[in-house]
Amino acid sequence: MKHFLLFYDGAPDYLERRPQFRDAHLRHAWAGVGRGEIVVAGALADPVDGALLMFRGDHKSVAEDFARADPYVL
Repeated sequence: MKHFLLFYDGAPDYLERRPQFRDAHLRHAWAGVGRGEIVVAGALADPVDGALLMFRGDHKSVAEDFARADPYVL
């Protein structure tokens, strides 16, 4: 089993747009936790300009698949 880091860079209007996608993003993330794929995740602070997620899996696709389906990315 390997670990993979996924970095999110926030868009210039990230804080203004975040509320409309946050609930769906959190449901998506908690599902990843439930499957044992997400080890730890959270927003970066001071300044709030992105996030970091650590995944556990056999291949980097565990992180890539998460990002492709994430409401924040879509």
